[in-house]
Amino acid sequence: MFRLAIRNIFRNGTRTALTLLAIAAGVASIILSGGFVEDIFHQLREATIHSRIGHLQIHRAGFLESGRREPSKYLIEDTAALVDEVSRVPAVEDVMARLEFSGLANNGQADLPIVGEGIEPAKEARLGSAISVIDGRQLKPEDYAAVVIGEGVAAALELAPGDHITILANTFEGALNTMDAEVVGIFRTFFKDFDDRAIRVPLAAAQDLLFTQASHALIVSLKRTEDTDTVLQQLRKQLGPKGYEISPWYVLADFYEKTVALYKRQFGALQAIILIMLVLSVASTVNMAVFERTGEFGTLMAIGVKRGNLARQIVLEYALMGLIGGLTGLAIGIALAALLSHVGIEMPPPPGSNASYTASIRLTPSLLIVAPAIGSVAAALAAIVPARKASRTPVVEALRHNV
Repeated sequence: MFRLAIRNIFRNGTRTALTLLAIAAGVASIILSGGFVEDIFHQLREATIHSRIGHLQIHRAGFLESGRREPSKYLIEDTAALVDEVSRVPAVEDVMARLEFSGLANNGQADLPIVGEGIEPAKEARLGSAISVIDGRQLKPEDYAAVVIGEGVAAALELAPGDHITILANTFEGALNTMDAEVVGIFRTFFKDFDDRAIRVPLAAAQDLLFTQASHALIVSLKRTEDTDTVLQQLRKQLGPKGYEISPWYVLADFYEKTVALYKRQFGALQAIILIMLVLSVASTVNMAVFERTGEFGTLMAIGVKRGNLARQIVLEYALMGLIGGLTGLAIGIALAALLSHVGIEMPPPPGSNASYTASIRLTPSLLIVAPAIGSVAAALAAIVPARKASRTPVVEALRHNV
């Protein structure tokens, strides 16, 4: 049956070529659209992680729920020991402490409510590959009375590198403290809301501002994003009994989860539409071919070929045609993906962001398997109804087509 199916496929070269072209075009479309969506997922994921969230965050239990209201109750006092313990996990690349505070930034003329972070500059520079310094420079380990500010803060207070600001914040005991600092840089992250209110100072300066040596969070950067869940489970076993909660990036980044869910549904609908279009386009060709071969089918049934075998033969022919068209579309899709990735696809900033980016076509093993399979399945589905109709045609009526 297989050899006969191969021979029958190429009996009518023009019809076969048109059918293969339709299948290949559909498969290539799935590869390009799927690869584009995969690249969006990848870039959004990495931008989310490497803007500031990190792969994992460690807090005192209850911080994410109540820490913003009562930050003094959720301080990590033994920061150095905890950093050392987490750093020993093989998949971990960096562990950095952060101290969060809120207050006012004053440029001598106006005040602006801000959200501040005390950070470790060297480690944060390695994590923050998605943070763009649009003016000035990043914080350095030797900095103390220095600050980098979000793009929105700079615009609101009309600040530039070299200007000075005064930061006012309440200590955990309720006293008001101030810090005079020089603006050394203006940054842009993936999150516009953060940039509109955020400033970052060296951790030591933030601790002096708040009269504490503690921190609020440890940010864990991994060598590979794929190890997130493995390290998450390990750290939960180690640190959970000690009163810590560990949160992965995809829980902290609600925007990412909703965006991925939206695009997955859209891509699923697109795959279904392409499958239906392939079935309909191939079905017309199948119906024409089956009608022209009715006399041949009558002869086969007259010499003893069973109707079920005849139907399976027809479906096999078009399933093979679908496979050939799918593999052709796979080659075309890979070539076009490479070309588009080389050229780059300029994308506007996503909702809630000021940062535009260059997209590409990211091919994954699952996509390269599913796309040709859809082509083969579409062709097989298109052949089922004509195959059943041909196999149920009375032998005498089918033989009349030979006259």
